[in-house]
Amino acid sequence: MSTQDMGNVWIFIEQDSGSMAEVSLELVSRGRELARELGVNTEAVLLGHNVEPLVETLHEYGCDNVFHADDPELEVFSVLPYTKVIGELVQQHVPNIFMFGATHVGRSLAPRLASSLQCGLTADCTDLQISDFEDKSSKQTFSNRLMQIRPAFGGNIIATIANSWHDPQMVTVREGVMPLTKPDKPGEGHVTQVDVQLEKEDKVIQRHDRHKAEKGVNLRNAQVIVSGGYGVGSPENFQLIYDLAETMGAGVGASRAAVDAGWIDHDHQVGQTGTTVRPRMYVACGISGSVQHRAGMADSAKIMAINSDPEAPIFSIADYGIVGDLNDVIPKLIKAYKKRV
Repeated sequence: MSTQDMGNVWIFIEQDSGSMAEVSLELVSRGRELARELGVNTEAVLLGHNVEPLVETLHEYGCDNVFHADDPELEVFSVLPYTKVIGELVQQHVPNIFMFGATHVGRSLAPRLASSLQCGLTADCTDLQISDFEDKSSKQTFSNRLMQIRPAFGGNIIATIANSWHDPQMVTVREGVMPLTKPDKPGEGHVTQVDVQLEKEDKVIQRHDRHKAEKGVNLRNAQVIVSGGYGVGSPENFQLIYDLAETMGAGVGASRAAVDAGWIDHDHQVGQTGTTVRPRMYVACGISGSVQHRAGMADSAKIMAINSDPEAPIFSIADYGIVGDLNDVIPKLIKAYKKRV
């Protein structure tokens, strides 16, 4: 496919009551880089009602064009009308790449949209690259295709997936895995207003009332995180993790094993099936360091590991390692930290 024949890079913008999901801006940041490599434009798809202020933000982050659909029926996400509006847009403009956040909204919308468009979808990607590849079954070489990289088989391998047969190449991408960056120059500033025409069958679900619960844990914005694993030993011992976190002004994280044991709520889980984080400092206490956990915290600026097993895999990625019983180590850390500050 030549550059002249190639569609643009699209990003679905997830918003709630005019507040944009951070993963959407992460995808705009990465989409901008992919578009530059392909020599095409970066375009955002924004649906909602009275969300015009978000358009300027998208241009600041490098979007050349924003497809903006405004309608009261789109104020709150509903999969049927969103699929209808976006599906018609895709058929009209045929993007090359279409990216969604791997959130509840993205995981609901992207598969339905891919099914209606009869194109492929790779879920929960952790990296995206542009490359040529050879389809061994047809012995054809495809240029400038999207390499969709994600953990597979429980995180034990990293799979690279390519779509050779149909555009758009659709992916959902995990939150927190793409750096959030602004370009030196903003996008071109175009806006394409989308005419919304929804039929009765596109609005099957009726909303009578809506209650939004506030999320109490926000690990992705924490600069320091102290996490506990199954090696903490008991729910009572988890108080040590909270004590160290309070001393350091840190967020509290956990491994899946600690969550599965019922010692801490799932909102604190870091890893492949939890939250992906990039703090300045990540302190792993009693965490062995499985591939699944490392997938969610390996990009931390600095990693400290505390574990009684000197062979624990977590030490292979740690900048600082302490071999010892955390019941002895953590109180000493707290004492030393308080003395220093």
